[in-house]
Amino acid sequence: MSEPPKVALVTGGSRGIGRAVAERLARDGFVVYLTFVSRPEEADKVVAGIAASGGTARAFRVDAADRAAIAEFFAAEIKDTVHLSVLVNNAGITKDGLILRMKDEDFDRVLAVNLAGAFGFLREAAKIMTRQREGRIVNVSSVVGLMGNAGQANYCAAKAGLIGLTKSAARELASRNVLVNAVAPGFIATDMTAGLPEAVAAQLLAAIPLGRLGAAADVASAVSFLAGPDSAYVTGQVLSVNGGMYM
Repeated sequence: MSEPPKVALVTGGSRGIGRAVAERLARDGFVVYLTFVSRPEEADKVVAGIAASGGTARAFRVDAADRAAIAEFFAAEIKDTVHLSVLVNNAGITKDGLILRMKDEDFDRVLAVNLAGAFGFLREAAKIMTRQREGRIVNVSSVVGLMGNAGQANYCAAKAGLIGLTKSAARELASRNVLVNAVAPGFIATDMTAGLPEAVAAQLLAAIPLGRLGAAADVASAVSFLAGPDSAYVTGQVLSVNGGMYM
């Protein structure tokens, strides 16, 4: 009887950083499962691109804010079906606004997707990985989770929460050889940053010692390290990928 395929699950894997991570882990030899909520055509492009490069990928519509749906997905597609080697919690949204004007629903929705959703995926993955006595979990936080950012109290709170979740899970799961780390990207050239006003973009660049925005591939390389054999003694850490940006 052949062994089940080793799967890397990437949430929010159809665009931006998630897409770059999915493509990199496929090159690293994993079968990639990626989740999306909207734009199925984008998810299909990622799957087709990975297949064209000789890899294997599948896409699934899963709302990270729906923990019942997450549990159902794991029961149907992961448990007793594949060997879950890696989980990358990347799914995230923004609903920016100043604190005094921020709507309750905008605060709650960002935390539901970016933090509670990550917890839902992590919990289900941990159930499987602890039985396997092997696994890697990488949570995608952000530089603003470390330093804060005006107009993003909800997003910053979620990304800071991911760091606490990472460190707690790392302590709980280490005895079963499940390693939990985070990456904290700086300002990366994605759809999310493409719409920044010119003055804001110039201000950001001035705060980055390397003098440029990062690429999604830069973050994917960091995730690849944390998902691979060279990080076997690394857990509970936050790897900043920010061009030297500290404020």
